[in-house]
Amino acid sequence: MTNFGFTLVQLRYFAAAAELGSMTAASQELMVSQSAVSTAVAQLEKELGVQLLLRRHARGLTLTPAGEEFYRELRNYLVHTAELAEVARTAGQALVGDLSIGCFTTLAPFELPSLLAACEEEHPGIRVSVVEDEHAVLKQALRSGRCELALMYGYDLEDDIDHVRVGVAAPYVLVAKGHRLGRRKRVALSELADEPMVLLDLPHSGQYLERVVESAGFHPRVRHRTAGFETARALVAHGQGWSVLNQRPATNTTYDGSEVVALEISDEVEPLEVVLASMKGIRRTGRAQAFIRSSIRATRGRASG
Repeated sequence: MTNFGFTLVQLRYFAAAAELGSMTAASQELMVSQSAVSTAVAQLEKELGVQLLLRRHARGLTLTPAGEEFYRELRNYLVHTAELAEVARTAGQALVGDLSIGCFTTLAPFELPSLLAACEEEHPGIRVSVVEDEHAVLKQALRSGRCELALMYGYDLEDDIDHVRVGVAAPYVLVAKGHRLGRRKRVALSELADEPMVLLDLPHSGQYLERVVESAGFHPRVRHRTAGFETARALVAHGQGWSVLNQRPATNTTYDGSEVVALEISDEVEPLEVVLASMKGIRRTGRAQAFIRSSIRATRGRASG
């Protein structure tokens, strides 16, 4: 059996350098000297007998093919060692420690506060930090280890990403208060085919919302595109078109005091799953598992309420 003499510190220093692409950035992250990081990586490579990183002054550090494979396996190992240490420290005690989660921008104001509150109530020792961004950035954050979980919609998730459903967001039509259909409770999308649309045009979300409309047999005549959820609502309130959204605020009043009306869609339309995503094949920490459980309970409680 082959015995290797590398240390956990060397592995941690290498992982930081690989993730950040710079010895300097890794030393700042770890709060040690740059020479300590460089020496640890060099010793690790010598012990393994393989080059893991390419040092390029202009472009920083690049993983070799062997380095990429080693780093991929190492991330799971480091998560496991951190959890072993946590088990030893907190045996018989409540869960404690840091948990980094990502959250899709438009989901954040609707879902995130209640989930954070639910986790804090059940596990006050877990310190949650949040990265709020769009879909593609969150997937990259999961892959790089910047986030352990990401609250997002369940579309366009590649095979290396696992997910747990915590809710469903059904689409609805939004019209101005004085709209000809504003007194209705339900509407067929075809009834709006001749009117302009305001599209919430975020990556993936915009395509999904257009598909919802196209499922009714017509292509929407988009008058305005916006990446702002509240901007879309305000444009609708001022008669600039109707919209399809899938997160519903508790009030029909827009930021400027105008009013909109939400109508159920009578057509059969595709709802979006709200999920907590994580990397497949990497064992979740106890903190992440606890956050998932408290989130599922919180969303079920809201639904039954």
